[in-house]
Amino acid sequence: MTLGVWLVGGRGSVAVTSIVGAHALRAGLMPATGCVTELPEVRAAGLAGFGELVFGGHDLVSTPVTKKAEQLAAAGVLPAALVSALHPDLTGVDAEIRPVPAGATQAETAALLEADLVDFRRRHALDRVVVINVSSTEAAPAPHPAHATAAELEAALRRGETVLPPSALYAYAAFTAGCSYVDFTPSTGARLPALEELARDRGLPYAGNDGKTGETLLKSVLAPMFAHRHLQVRTWSGVNLLGGGDGANLADPGANAAKSASKQRVLSETLGYQPQGAVRIEYVEDIGDFKTAWDLVTFSGFLGTVMRLEFTWHGCDSALAAPLVLDLARLTGAAHAAGHAGPLTDLAFFFKDPIGDVAHGFAEQWRALTAFAARLGPGSPA
Repeated sequence: MTLGVWLVGGRGSVAVTSIVGAHALRAGLMPATGCVTELPEVRAAGLAGFGELVFGGHDLVSTPVTKKAEQLAAAGVLPAALVSALHPDLTGVDAEIRPVPAGATQAETAALLEADLVDFRRRHALDRVVVINVSSTEAAPAPHPAHATAAELEAALRRGETVLPPSALYAYAAFTAGCSYVDFTPSTGARLPALEELARDRGLPYAGNDGKTGETLLKSVLAPMFAHRHLQVRTWSGVNLLGGGDGANLADPGANAAKSASKQRVLSETLGYQPQGAVRIEYVEDIGDFKTAWDLVTFSGFLGTVMRLEFTWHGCDSALAAPLVLDLARLTGAAHAAGHAGPLTDLAFFFKDPIGDVAHGFAEQWRALTAFAARLGPGSPA
């Protein structure tokens, strides 16, 4: 299966790390460390091989993919020798990353986005295309009545109204182009009733939201421990320090609020209540693509004894996210081939704020993922 991977934000750190990683794995230059789909429990029939992934995308910036890869190597994110060895491959991908089109109305912009996706699929004779949003986080939008049904949404767009945030407009364009969609950000994406209806009508799967790579990953492991030992979590507070483009974007209060809300959902869903405390996100330019999280948890045990847990997570955001982007592309493409349509709730394992009424504990999400992977493949029921 030849699978197109269209990256919204295709010249950013996560996208370029994903592109470099896929080509390195294709060439056998590096092991697939971090790729969940290479574990025996998930390596299901029907997954596209790394050599079958073809990359394209949109971005507002014009920095060449090769230049961005060199910058990531200088920052210690990518091995410099690997970037040098893959320079011809990266140059080829660079030609497939296009400027973001802008029409006079959202309907015109969606038509231009759709045309780029259809052209990409046709030129490369792709079996399917997965659109993955790895762009900057957007602020949560106000509800709009045109979101109620697919017919009402399309009627509003035909009238020239601006009714969708950018991530949702991409999801709309993806579905109208016959592509599946993944939102790796906490942005709205396909999380609107009208877009769910459209995806189901077109027989297209989608997944999201907000890739789970660091502090929230630890929460999904630790929170069930407190719940299952019947320990009362009193407070859970965290400070996240981020650099790079993501950190700069999250300096915006609206984007920061959307990200913080996404990071907190796992606690209330897993514990059954929301402890005191909050997550604070700060931009520290000097740490670049690396991030640090400090968390303090206070909890009470038998006879009310108060105790505490503290932990520090220091990781490279792009290196943690990129293998998950590849995993989600392969799994969503296989789900599309197997006839799945609508939200892929069994992919909650990958997300901070997953779609649907799903378990938020790591172990439960892992079981759902492996069961889902086992059902994929030619002839499997959707």
